[in-house]
Amino acid sequence: MWKYLKDYKKETVLGPLFKLLEAGFELAVPLVVAAIIDQGIGGEDKGLILKYCGILVALGLIGLGCSVTAQYFAARASVGFVKKLRSALWAHIQRFTYAQLDRTGIPTLVTRMTSDMNQVQTGLNLTLRLLLRSPFVVFGAMVMAFTIDGEAAVWFAVAIPALSLVVFGIMLASIPLYRKVQSGLDKVLGLTRENLTGVRVLRAFGKEEDETRAFDEKNEALTGLQKYVGRISALMNPVTYVIINLAIVMLVRTGAMRVEAGAITQGAVVALYNYMSQILVELIKMANLIINITKSVACGKRIQAVLDLPAGEEVIEGLEAGDPKWQVEFRHAGIRYSEGADESLTDVCLQVAPGETVGVIGGTGSGKSTLVSLIPRFYDVTEGQVLVGGRDVRSWEGAELRRRIGIVPQKAVLFKGSIRENLMWGREDATDAEMLAAAEAAQALDVIDAKGGLDGAIEQGGRNLSGGQRQRLTIARALVRRPDILILDDSSSALDFATDAALRKALKGYPGTVFIVSQRTSSIRHAEKIVVLDDGKVAGIGRHEELMASCPVYREIHDSQFRKEGA
Repeated sequence: MWKYLKDYKKETVLGPLFKLLEAGFELAVPLVVAAIIDQGIGGEDKGLILKYCGILVALGLIGLGCSVTAQYFAARASVGFVKKLRSALWAHIQRFTYAQLDRTGIPTLVTRMTSDMNQVQTGLNLTLRLLLRSPFVVFGAMVMAFTIDGEAAVWFAVAIPALSLVVFGIMLASIPLYRKVQSGLDKVLGLTRENLTGVRVLRAFGKEEDETRAFDEKNEALTGLQKYVGRISALMNPVTYVIINLAIVMLVRTGAMRVEAGAITQGAVVALYNYMSQILVELIKMANLIINITKSVACGKRIQAVLDLPAGEEVIEGLEAGDPKWQVEFRHAGIRYSEGADESLTDVCLQVAPGETVGVIGGTGSGKSTLVSLIPRFYDVTEGQVLVGGRDVRSWEGAELRRRIGIVPQKAVLFKGSIRENLMWGREDATDAEMLAAAEAAQALDVIDAKGGLDGAIEQGGRNLSGGQRQRLTIARALVRRPDILILDDSSSALDFATDAALRKALKGYPGTVFIVSQRTSSIRHAEKIVVLDDGKVAGIGRHEELMASCPVYREIHDSQFRKEGA
């Protein structure tokens, strides 16, 4: 991940450098205070007191300037680093296959892109500003104390290791716990996303109280873990305060004895006390810094784990070719979604010529959507082959393959913007005439007219459209591409029978190959080939009349939708 900092080398050097300059001026303050006490107050020299007070003000202003400059460079580096990292992670996620997205989980990816990124940015900012400054002040104060009086400064050598032991011990105990906190946050986010997405269903079935209880359980578990790690982290401040105050007591006692013996001045004791106070402040800062760095490292590792996942489809050369006369060919194709699971599709054999219309039908969970998802290589077969244009889909570049395919997914998805912008997802250089022609074929002209033309606004997810309107616009978007292969994955389920019939009539003369996945036999009965699936296996392939005579599964589906006497 650190390669994304290479464009901010100057900022990563200048940020800590200016912080060290500020720390250097801060270390000079106790010496000036000691001089005011010993020379100004002790010698009753008001002019000298004013002079040294002016020096203190100057040191404060210079330190403030150095601090602001350091903050600027640290912020510039951390924000720029996270910007590049977020862009890289987003580009990486965009290359994930459907299978990789299924395994990783959407809530997990959302957490990585948001809260984990913010924590990494905060951790890097604090690291650049304080990681060198705090140890520099701690050891600098100890060195300065020894230059004032070695005997009294022995307490610095005792306090610093004790404080370091506490700080690093708590840090090592809290690192694994913060990882668990982030995992718990993933679970809460996943449940939140699921509930907000399905809020209408929840209310329809009166499940609000059940889901609230489930959310409370996960939230309580996360809160309990956060409290536990918080209690461990909270030990740091009181323990460090106890150690440092004991050290101060012993320092003042030793200093008083040394003053009485005439070995050091009163100003020197005050300077030693100030150096001990500086150490206390810096160690508290360091403790909080370590907690933040611990969180940031945990979040960084989670981001890195996503970046380490292989992304994109591997282009495999040397696979067996097929006959190019077939637009799409399945050769004993089978797929299982995860190791150890049963096959979702088994031994599918199908040959489709250019211009043919293929209907795919079957019961719920029979593998209809899985079958058509193999054509654009959303998933890879685990057995056999799927070929497009005589080439195994695994030998195609993903973008090149999908340029030939127009897909209307099972769930109609539109994006915030205008109708024109949504249709141009099909083809960026499409003209208004081409978009309107595609809309006419998709029976979506009335939708466009109702919204005031192609510039009509679409809300996020198409919230301002009905289910049928969304489906018709997604069909139009696919038709704008003029693909060689058009896949309609149950894309007319929200259409009434008249609109569905008009759509089928418009698609009848489509020059490319069309795959229609549907639950209705009326939507596919005109197809040259109908593939009937039953529990992942092919139960029959043929025309409507042939299947009615020879395929019990197809006949059962048809008879459940139409009276046996005919309708």
